[in-house]
Order: sequence, then structure tokens, then C-alpha cells
Amino acid sequence: MEGGVVAVRGGLCLDLRRMDRILEVNAADMDARVEAGVCRRQLNRHLEETGTGLHFPVDPGASDATLGGMAATRASGTEAVGYGTMRENVLGLTAVLADGRVVRTGTRARKSAAGYDLTRLLVGSEGTLAVITEVGLRLAAAPPALAAAVCPFPAVAAAVDCVLELLPGPAPARCELLDEVQMEAVRRYSGLDSEPLPTLFLEFHGTAERVEEAARAADRIASRCGGGPFRWSTERAGRERLWQARYDAYYASLALRPGSVGYVTDVCVPVSSLAECIERTRREVAACGLTAPLFGHVGDGNFHLVVLIDPGDPRELDEARGLGERVVDHALDLGGTCSGEHGIGLGKVDALERECGDAVEV
Repeated sequence: MEGGVVAVRGGLCLDLRRMDRILEVNAADMDARVEAGVCRRQLNRHLEETGTGLHFPVDPGASDATLGGMAATRASGTEAVGYGTMRENVLGLTAVLADGRVVRTGTRARKSAAGYDLTRLLVGSEGTLAVITEVGLRLAAAPPALAAAVCPFPAVAAAVDCVLELLPGPAPARCELLDEVQMEAVRRYSGLDSEPLPTLFLEFHGTAERVEEAARAADRIASRCGGGPFRWSTERAGRERLWQARYDAYYASLALRPGSVGYVTDVCVPVSSLAECIERTRREVAACGLTAPLFGHVGDGNFHLVVLIDPGDPRELDEARGLGERVVDHALDLGGTCSGEHGIGLGKVDALERECGDAVEV
């Protein structure tokens, strides 16, 4: 999203997709080792077909990302609030350094006090330190039951208040927010039968009894926060329709302005500061006059902005860039980070320097 694979100074871009072997699965220890080009859906199909009762839960969204790429970018996504990001779910790596040395970091053990945590150094390094060729992964038990829910709110702040009550319990495995502009977009694009209001998408994992109990508790919390109606279902087709609409959010945004391109940015703040950061962002959007749907992983305090611009109008591009910089400033002011998911690449080098200062050089 931020130009992480563009060799602007010359060089090579490496495509590892043909390194696509699942090397081992250890069901008893709930771990797996794969080559960098294995995609997450490929691994999950294999785990399901072999009857392990396990799955790999990190889900970046619409794309069927490679697991090596997900490690290199420290990917997260819709289930991070329930299962963590790649940071928590990578046990070890095999990587090739610039001088050709092959290094192996981490082991299959669940913890270690052996020296520097080089695995965490490489996870999220965006190819700047080494080329990841194999990934050791922590797997999770596949939930026996799931319940998906959708609930509109009169305002974004009310939806975030609901999230703050939901997180301690009944803790959702997924917790997404779409603002009213984004909801109008998915209504048109995906045919979602919901009002154009700020809306939470939730999912609960566990036993049938637990997910029903969690959904009913979430309904009560949402009602206290001014939300409703709260609709939930354990039926698979309904859940998949709901989440496909969420995955379609970017393409739905583009359809609001035919011929436009999306200038996309993201930030992440403490969840308690999320409503304030979103409100500041929406004021910035209103001031610049561009259409910019907002959606995000609110259980993590992470949201995305898709600024719709005319690709032939340099003034709109400049306005979108300025808007992105101001959103980052607000996030940093509230104790957050310039990127929860999209990475640094080329697009946020200046933002990283504002956030980290001398730590960038270190």
C-alpha cells in the first residue's frame, strides 16, 4: 500500500510465489512450516482437508496473501483482535542475508531466552534486512461454532463506546467499523441490506453455547450504547455474505466515484483514543472537500481512509497527500502510530521519522 516493492533506485524485485510447498504440519504442537510463497488460503485448505482441526487465523482481508509476504510486512487484519498479528503467530524464519548467508531464527519451542529475538526483528522489516524464504507458524484450533453480527449506530463515537465495552468480554474475534459513507458504498456495491449509518461488524468464535451467549451479551451492550437493531446469525452463508461485503469495501469505495483512484492511508491509536482520532479525521475530510470512506479494525484501534481522487488532477493528489499527513499527525498526537497495517515502504518514510526520531537510524 505504501510502495514497498518499487525499486526506485534500480535493483531486483523478487517473486517467491513458486516456493509454495507446505513443508510440515505438527498437529500435536499446533505449528507448521511453509515456504514463503504458500498462501494463507492454501494452508487453511490443507489443514481442513487433512482433518487437523486447526487453522491459521491471520486474515489480511480481500487478498490471498503469501505467508512470506505477510511475515515481511507484519500483516494483521480482521481477526487480529482475537488472534493477534503475524508478530504473535510467527515462531521462526529462514532468511537469506544480502551477502548470501542463510540464517534460521527461532525454533518450534513456544518460548526462548536464547539471545536477541531476531524473528521479531525480521517480521515487519519489509525486505530491508533479509529475504524470508521459510516461515514457522503458530496454528490455532478451528472454532467449532461462529456467530456473525451487524449493528448500526447513530454516530461513530457510540460505536466506539460499544467496542470499549465489548473488548473485555464478550471479546469478539473480529470487530470492524464502517462509517456511513462506507456503508452507503457497500449497500450499492454488495447489495448489503443495512442502513447507511456507522456500523459494527462482529464475529464470535467458540462453542455453540459460548457464541450464542456472546452474541446476546453484545446485543445488550450495543443497545446501551444506542445501537440497533442488532442482527446476528450462525448460518454460514449469511456470515460469508456479511464478510464479503466488508472485504469489498475498497472496491465499493471506488464505485462511489467512477474513474477515480483510491489514495489509501491508515493509522492506529489506543482504542480509547479512536473516537477522537476518527472525529478529527472526518473534520479534515470535510474541510478538504474530497469523498473519503472510512473503515477499520476498531478492536485494534486501526482504521483506513480511502480518499477518492481524479488521477488526472495533480491538485487532488496534493490534497490527498496533505490529508494523509494530517491524519498521521493526529494519530501521533494521540499516542498512536503512522501505520497499523500498510507499512512504511516509500510512502511513509517521513511519517516514520516523525514517529521514531533517532530510533530510525538505530
